[in-house]
Amino acid sequence: MMSASPTLIAVGDNCLDAYLTKGFVTVGGNALNVAVQWKRQGYNARYFGALGRDEEAQIMLEAIEHAGLERSDVEIADGSSAVTLLADDAGERRFLLESLGVGANFYPRSEYYDELLSADWVHLGTNSNENLVRKLVADGVRFSVDLSTRHLDLPLDDVPLVFASGPDDPAEPVEPLVQTFKRAGAQQVVITCGKRGSFYDNGSELFSAGSVPVAVVDTCGAGDSFIATFLASRFVEGQAEAASLHRSAMRASETCTHLGGFPQEILPIPQWLLEKYDSVIRTAQRA
Repeated sequence: MMSASPTLIAVGDNCLDAYLTKGFVTVGGNALNVAVQWKRQGYNARYFGALGRDEEAQIMLEAIEHAGLERSDVEIADGSSAVTLLADDAGERRFLLESLGVGANFYPRSEYYDELLSADWVHLGTNSNENLVRKLVADGVRFSVDLSTRHLDLPLDDVPLVFASGPDDPAEPVEPLVQTFKRAGAQQVVITCGKRGSFYDNGSELFSAGSVPVAVVDTCGAGDSFIATFLASRFVEGQAEAASLHRSAMRASETCTHLGGFPQEILPIPQWLLEKYDSVIRTAQRA
């Protein structure tokens, strides 16, 4: 049962995305985006993740604080912060570098983990720590994990809820994919299929909803807005299955109308960042 003022905690990835062909950077990452979207919807939200001792971290910490989240919930570790370098080829994003930095395989320190035990819902971002997943299951925590396209990379036995990307071709049935996750142990499953819409198996029945057309500016973070809204709608507010899917689709479409996974100051790519990754950029340009 949810508390009167539920606490929602997102754990895991963050990233500084540098759009080389467009000349700007945005702050995001699945777990961070979910936490920010919860905060924007008025919930008591927290974000647990890790950043390095570098200039990238300062940009991200400022965005985190500006979004209303606590800097003190972010662990600072020796090493580099997560960075993604992207190019835009005729509207298609091309990844030149995806570095998870110190956030790779993130597992919260004991004092942060203890906070998860009393949370009303916990969401794990992509590339989650396998040991963290098993610990949350063992401790009976209500949580979800975003598998994205890496469908069976994690052990899913008794995981309460998984989110995953599915086929956008209407001719390809979704039910086999849902059953794959359930056979692997997931108790409930949400499949997002782009313009096709979304599907939710609550353990005994499959529900669906269409997407919401919109003039797209940037699709980055749309799936994270969907996740944040679905979790709040279904498990905090107790909305019906199909209604939760539709509401989530609306929020995902809204996110597509602005740059970045959440509204933020769009900064030009710092020269020091270009210099830091100069060899990577040159190699990619020659490819």
